Amino acid sequence: MTNVCILHGPRTDKSVIKRAIKALRSHGVAAWEADRDGPVTAITNRLKDTALVVTLGGDGTFLSGGRLATPRGIPLLGVNLGRLGFLTELDEGEMEDGLARFFKGDYRIEERNVLQASLIRDGSSIAKAIGLNEAVINRSGEARMLRVEIDLGGQAVGVIDADGVMVATATGSTAYALASGGPILEPTLRDLLLVPMNPFALTVRPIVFPPGQVISLSVLRGPAELRVDGGRRGRAVQAGDTLRCGSHPRPLKVVRFSPPESFYQRLGGKLGWGRPLVPK
Repeated sequence: MTNVCILHGPRTDKSVIKRAIKALRSHGVAAWEADRDGPVTAITNRLKDTALVVTLGGDGTFLSGGRLATPRGIPLLGVNLGRLGFLTELDEGEMEDGLARFFKGDYRIEERNVLQASLIRDGSSIAKAIGLNEAVINRSGEARMLRVEIDLGGQAVGVIDADGVMVATATGSTAYALASGGPILEPTLRDLLLVPMNPFALTVRPIVFPPGQVISLSVLRGPAELRVDGGRRGRAVQAGDTLRCGSHPRPLKVVRFSPPESFYQRLGGKLGWGRPLVPK
């Protein structure tokens, strides 16, 4: 029997979870639920024989599902219960019909690049993480501006002074990177985006790097803090540490019912891009 994971937030309405379980069982599917904030090991142990992850919540829950699903090659279907829901595919009222379409095979898979980050100290990796949106090194506490040396696959790019530096995926280009002045990338691109955050020099601007490259950020002056996908808990970074960011070998498989061009409709509908501020 097919197993499906229902991943939800800690305050998700129980009635919505029950509806999802009922809809899945009507298709002869075994469903199990998990709190996105619960112990990760308890969830990953059950994902081995799971064919689909359904997230119930907003974009934060979708990001949690993406980090769980990507290494295992499991498709991810997002149901929006939040306010924005830029990444999710279905609204709550469309959940049952969407699940029916999935089990009929009436869907497409959209592959999204996923970031793989490793924090290096004294030549050894002390922390690893994957993220669908971005990895951010920010100055912490009362620290002055960070000084960061940037390297691309062994090629020196430069040294910058800034409040922080971000490496984002195309998916993340419409999130924190966009708010920090970065460009919007088409979501299926495998390019990586470097966004300086409040740089001292006006000439320091975001750069888009091609696929297959590893970006290294060496902290020359700190201290700093590392966060991936806006995680609640940051990781302390000190002068001499290096953050290496590349693409995960597996893309995230996102279940879509809408056509590819719907991304541009989302930009207008959800983010207001291309909508005149002054009426006719």
